[in-house]
Amino acid sequence: RNLVNELEGLLSTKGVTCWHCSAWDEDEARSQVAGSDLILSIGGDGTILHAARVIIPLSVPLLAINLGELGFIAELSADEALSNLPRLINGEGWFDDRAMLEANVDGKSFHALNDVVLRSPIARLIHIKAKIDGEELTTYRADGVVIASATGSTGYCLAAGGPILYPQSTQIILMPVSCHLGLNHALVLSSQSVVELSIADGEEAMLSLDGQVNLPVKEEQVIMVKLSPYTTRPKNLFQTLCYRSG
Repeated sequence: RNLVNELEGLLSTKGVTCWHCSAWDEDEARSQVAGSDLILSIGGDGTILHAARVIIPLSVPLLAINLGELGFIAELSADEALSNLPRLINGEGWFDDRAMLEANVDGKSFHALNDVVLRSPIARLIHIKAKIDGEELTTYRADGVVIASATGSTGYCLAAGGPILYPQSTQIILMPVSCHLGLNHALVLSSQSVVELSIADGEEAMLSLDGQVNLPVKEEQVIMVKLSPYTTRPKNLFQTLCYRSG
């Protein structure tokens, strides 16, 4: 089934001009997004996460159509998209503002919709020093640490035992993964909090943003994570909050 062609055919009958490209073709996507009124993300949650970073800082609304398995973030199935798209064209629905995270490493900023993860590059524990707003919190001896947004609270953070935040929340979750020493529970931080992470001498780690951008981290580097000035604006049709467990 070629959902893209079906959607393009439906939109053309309504007089809507549209284009399509891979979410991973960032140059083409950014060149098209600037003049668009709505972006349709067609795929799984990974496609949505990539699309959300591509459209920064244009704040173009994003409608997520799920072709994956679970689709925690996507609102519509393929059939629902085809039957409900005319409602969107007629102005129905509303926008949410979903908080994003900003990670700063060596003066470079990276943005994530779901989470920022600092973890061992191999299967072993590492020591991760954590500060909040400049004050020392603890040193985790763990597989890694997850910093999640409200959207990301239903992803890796949840699998690690973290709480679920309301989708429009701007709070931040700090969650250790398989922690042997240090605080073994999630901390829910304010939207103004700044988290600083670093690793112990002689160790190496990997910084992962939304599970898609991966950067090696060495002992002298400090990762600062806070709420991003940008948001993702998903377009919604259904006023429901459902928890999908498979």
